Amino acid sequence: MRPIIEYIDYRECIRDYYEERKARKGFSWASFAESAGLSSPVFLQYVCEGKKNLGERSAPQVASAMGLAGFESTFFCKLVALDNAKKESDKKGILEEIAELARIHKVKLVTAEEYQFFKSWKNSLIRELAPAMDGATPKEISRATRYRVKTGEVREILDFLQEAGYLTQDEQGHYRQADRSLRMSHPSRSTKTVQKAVAHDLQVQMAELAVDTLKNDPAQDRNITGLTLGITREAYAKIVEELAECRRRIVAIATESAKTEEVYRLNMQLFPLTNMATPLKQPL
Repeated sequence: MRPIIEYIDYRECIRDYYEERKARKGFSWASFAESAGLSSPVFLQYVCEGKKNLGERSAPQVASAMGLAGFESTFFCKLVALDNAKKESDKKGILEEIAELARIHKVKLVTAEEYQFFKSWKNSLIRELAPAMDGATPKEISRATRYRVKTGEVREILDFLQEAGYLTQDEQGHYRQADRSLRMSHPSRSTKTVQKAVAHDLQVQMAELAVDTLKNDPAQDRNITGLTLGITREAYAKIVEELAECRRRIVAIATESAKTEEVYRLNMQLFPLTNMATPLKQPL
């Protein structure tokens, strides 16, 4: 079993603990459940299979049975709460607590850092802008932002980007990107909850910026178009695939040159205007 801080899926943590100890004589799902004070001998097995969930009461019992105490037990219970949360706002709050636990205990948690990066549009803006302004101070970078990011915010973001490995700084004070293009890590079962929560909020932020741009910016500085289409579910799936391929080609074009003259945001949005639960009547 890895250190608890390296997990974001509590089921994976339980499974690893069980696999590590099942070779010991007398250890089984039943003995595991008994040590956690659970009446069902197969409950934890069902939890690992996704058929059952731990709750607020059973989480600390299982943590104790696994030998977790103090900070580790708290962290495990936060993972359970994250998995059980229904509202995106609740998930975000718990993710903040998980990230804070990692920070307090000086532990590098990749998933938490990814959450911290993608939770705000300002992080990706500064990541692109700082390397394009060789030797610029946080105040100068702040002045270059269209939707003003305050100087103090720029300093904090630059510190975070370096600490998390998104940016590096040479002896002359010039910033460089660790990777030219950036996207969320490939979603696994253990990271889907995190990515869903942060992606939802980031998309809302970017959509709001697009509306503001449409209202206030000159037409020559933006390209915003749209289509209203009547389509089938099969056509929808094909369009989603086409949009994914389009994004890939656009990234390839954007990364052809290491030079940056302006930082843009590209939104691709495809959403229903009708109630899909009520099929539209087709002509005879």
